[in-house]
Amino acid sequence: MNNFPEQEQQAEETQTKAVGKPRWYVVQVASGCEKKVKTDLEQRTNSFDLGDRVLQIRIPQSPTVKVKKDGSRIHGAEKVLPGYVLVEMILDDDAWQMVKNTPNVINFVGAEQRRAVGRGRGHVKPLPLSPSEVARIFKESEEAEPVLKIDMQVGDKILVLSGPFKDFAGEVIEVSTERNKLKALLSIFGRDTPVELEFNQVEKQG
Repeated sequence: MNNFPEQEQQAEETQTKAVGKPRWYVVQVASGCEKKVKTDLEQRTNSFDLGDRVLQIRIPQSPTVKVKKDGSRIHGAEKVLPGYVLVEMILDDDAWQMVKNTPNVINFVGAEQRRAVGRGRGHVKPLPLSPSEVARIFKESEEAEPVLKIDMQVGDKILVLSGPFKDFAGEVIEVSTERNKLKALLSIFGRDTPVELEFNQVEKQG
């Protein structure tokens, strides 16, 4: 009889330990709140002492290069999965509740479990990513070539800053980011003529 309290205590200690293999899960979050959710999850993981169950929180990103109107370039990053955060964790009730109740978290991505009775929606059973899905997501984000972004699109009015057509005004009819060039219609000798120009040769007007 006297051993029962000790056995119960040992059982409780066993239940609090992380059991199982870590898997990657996808968590849907409010738009634009990916970084905040990541920070909050890291803080809550420490506060709830769940570091043995919640191992990594990642926002996969790929590199970008934004070309400004003056031709200068700004290096940055773009989310591969906007609206989602990846969490590597050993899923148990404590870890699941901690993640699910974090501000700006909508839900885990998974299979919806229908309610046994009633018409209301059931809860979502989190489904882990397969190893191949995880490898593909991180490989794409880490090995991706920088995406070139330019503040210029078809229909924009431009002014040529340099070259033989300096001071000519025109309208963009084609943008080729992979070649760092655009095509614009310039009024030359009274006729609209398509001319190919470098990004850093033009300035957007208006």
